[in-house]
Amino acid sequence: MNKRGAFVIVENDADDQVFFADVFRELGYRNEVLFFNDGQEALDYLTAKTSEPFIVFSDINMPKLNGIELRKQIHENEDIRLKTIPYLFFTTSAEQEAVIDAYSKSIQGFFVKPSTYEGLKNTIKTIVEYWLLCESPNYVK
Repeated sequence: MNKRGAFVIVENDADDQVFFADVFRELGYRNEVLFFNDGQEALDYLTAKTSEPFIVFSDINMPKLNGIELRKQIHENEDIRLKTIPYLFFTTSAEQEAVIDAYSKSIQGFFVKPSTYEGLKNTIKTIVEYWLLCESPNYVK
């Protein structure tokens, strides 16, 4: 996992994109923040040989290629899988079937979007700090 890589946010709601951008700016992480409006755009980016983001935050309900389908295609792509990019769902609700389906695709976390800005900020900070401490096969010192 490339801890200096971009935060990839796969989210089609413009208001949520603004909240994410504000939170990352306020937390002061130096990583680039990239937004994709649908899963297909994100997949195109992730399959590029030069892309190696830090974390993917993905909504589930999106046009073209939803979050579950995106995760499935990423998980089946060995080149992407070997980059050990944490893939997290960040969505508006957690239905048991969706959570089970998500974890069956080897995601690393399933989060319900907090209803407040402070809640989102605290959740993002906790997630990022965890992954900054975590080691991965390609980047062990």
